[in-house]
Amino acid sequence: MCPKPSERAQQAWIDLHRSHRLLLERVESALKRAALPPLDWYDALLELRRERETGLRQFQLCERVLLSKHNLSRLIDRLEQKGLVRRHACSEDGRGNLIRITAAGERMLEAMWPVYGGVIESSFGARLGRREASELSRILGKALAMDEST
Repeated sequence: MCPKPSERAQQAWIDLHRSHRLLLERVESALKRAALPPLDWYDALLELRRERETGLRQFQLCERVLLSKHNLSRLIDRLEQKGLVRRHACSEDGRGNLIRITAAGERMLEAMWPVYGGVIESSFGARLGRREASELSRILGKALAMDEST
C-alpha cells in the first residue's frame, strides 16, 4: 500500500490543478474574444512547426499534445479544412500520413501568440519574480522527471 500524501503535498496538488485550469480558461477566453481558434489548435500547430521539414505522424503529434487520439483526428480534420495543415503520404508506411503545417498555419500561430503570450504574462509571468519562476520550473521538472522513471 502506498503511503498517504502529506497535507502539504495534497494542497500543492490541488493548487497546481486549480491554477492550471484557471490559466487555461483565461487563455481560451482571450482567444475567443480575439476571434481566434482554441488553444488546442495552437498546440498542434506549434508542434508541427517544430518539425516543419519532416512533418509528424499522427501518433507522434498525439504524444506531444494533450488530446485523445480520437479528438486529435477530428482536430487535424478541422485544421486541414481551414488549410492550416496538409496530409502527405508517408513513404515508410503506405497506410500512414505525415502532417505538415502550411504557410497559413504559420500565420495562424503568429496571430494567436500575442494573445496567448499576453495571458501568460499578465496572469502568470508578471506575478512571479525571476527566482520564483525558476524555482517553479525546477520543481515541476522534478515532478516530470519522476513520471519518466516509473
